[in-house]
Amino acid sequence: MGTAAAHGQPRGAPGWLLWVVLALAWFATIQLRPLFDPDEGRYAEIPREMLVSGDWLTPRFDGLKYFEKPPLQYWATAAVYAGFGVSEWTSRLWGCALGFACLPLVFAWVQRLYGRAAALTALCALSVSPYFAVVTHLNLLDAGFTFWLSAALLAFTVGQVAAPGSRSERDWMLGAWALAALAVLSKGIVVAVLTGSTLVLYTLLERDTSTWRRLHLLPGLALFALIAAPWFVLVSRRNANFAEFFFVHEHLARFLSTVHQRVEPWWFFLPLLLLAVLPWLSPCVAACRRAWQTPTAGFRPLRFLLIYAGVTLAFFSASGSKLAPYILPMLPVLAAVTGAAGPAPQQLARRAAPVVALLALVLAAGLLIYSARVNNFLPLVALYWAVAAIAAASAGLVCGWLTRRTAEAAILPICAGAVLTWQCLLCEYGAIPPARSARDLVAAVRPFIGAGTPLYSVGQFRETISPYLGRTLQLAGYEGELQFGLREEPQLRLSSDEFASRWSAAAEGVAFFDPGVWDQWRRRGLPGRVLAADNYTVAVSRL
Repeated sequence: MGTAAAHGQPRGAPGWLLWVVLALAWFATIQLRPLFDPDEGRYAEIPREMLVSGDWLTPRFDGLKYFEKPPLQYWATAAVYAGFGVSEWTSRLWGCALGFACLPLVFAWVQRLYGRAAALTALCALSVSPYFAVVTHLNLLDAGFTFWLSAALLAFTVGQVAAPGSRSERDWMLGAWALAALAVLSKGIVVAVLTGSTLVLYTLLERDTSTWRRLHLLPGLALFALIAAPWFVLVSRRNANFAEFFFVHEHLARFLSTVHQRVEPWWFFLPLLLLAVLPWLSPCVAACRRAWQTPTAGFRPLRFLLIYAGVTLAFFSASGSKLAPYILPMLPVLAAVTGAAGPAPQQLARRAAPVVALLALVLAAGLLIYSARVNNFLPLVALYWAVAAIAAASAGLVCGWLTRRTAEAAILPICAGAVLTWQCLLCEYGAIPPARSARDLVAAVRPFIGAGTPLYSVGQFRETISPYLGRTLQLAGYEGELQFGLREEPQLRLSSDEFASRWSAAAEGVAFFDPGVWDQWRRRGLPGRVLAADNYTVAVSRL
């Protein structure tokens, strides 16, 4: 089924060696980087508390109800914790693995419809994207969301190009409904906005309503509800205010207002998108133009994917709340279009390799210069990572140009080198002050904390403290993103004065202060001994 690629077909599918090397490169630093504040700490801690409490229905963060996102990633990570313990790699495994899974997903789809050579081009494009690699190597919800949503879209397109009324059409469409449900359980009902708007626009532009008649709507909706609905129903029955907070505050208000204080200009995502496709910018633009203009009988999968990419960019650009990872779901489909309507894999790889090497040199040097100017010193470990990034990019460039035997052999060193390059740069960034993780702070404080030592967080909440300590903290004089949970369980709220009274009367305790707040309390005579400190937190013992 499908259209043959315009360029020649390499013999044989990508061998096992290609996927093994890419996988080894992809997961190379998953355990070497500390958890970054705030998001990596948050998404490491919620599953830990879920596992400890045994409550897999109501997500909690620092012991408080936390309903900002659905639970699929929490469930998966808690299950990994149950088998392998809490660590950097187990907390990142779900998102990082699904980010990697986007590579064979895109490859398989393009190969099915457009041939092996096109699939290798798509694989190369997605592998060398700096934005895609960095975002999917962080413990965020976006990688999982991107995988499930992309899989749903690609399954939909395969179903639509199948013979009308065939079993293949039915199976692929039901698969798309099931995958969309998993996307909803990953990040919420934005799935319906993106996919529904895409389908409506495609129908209007193509003046073709046949796609609606082939949705298998009734069985599809039933399957979707069977997968997605139970958690929403059960958590709503147990928590009366869940629906208002989740659907209104976290979805409607996030889009229509600036209540989440993530205000950016309308063009915020444009430079991020440019960075994402920079190593294959020219082939991407040419492929998108060709895919849009080339006439095709029946359903046009590439045009559908381009409409989806445009809808995603427009929707999040119009939103009152913007965060850099939001446009990640555009990348797999743009890579697929580039593969289907773009150059041969060797040609794209050899265009991308010099860009990867130059970008690695600029970013690695820029981070070192930044550290030297702002911090007045160069951390040795950051220098090592900078050298490693440049070496990986250079090795990929040289080996890719020297290897001409097969398409697979030509793209492998460039793809693997790029994957390693972006990870090394991420590690370099993490090694440059100011501290972006509480790992070292917790390591210094841990010897002073016993099983029964009271723990407080005063004037701040540092998200990476709890997963490294394996303990929750009593908040004092702070709400932040935990405001909803404190409002739901006000007995857990502690004012600054209440904390001071309890602290002064206690025999032991450790408190993590905002530096400015600690300075104020110290001047007022609050007892305590500083155990450790970094740019963001002062750890104080009552003893």
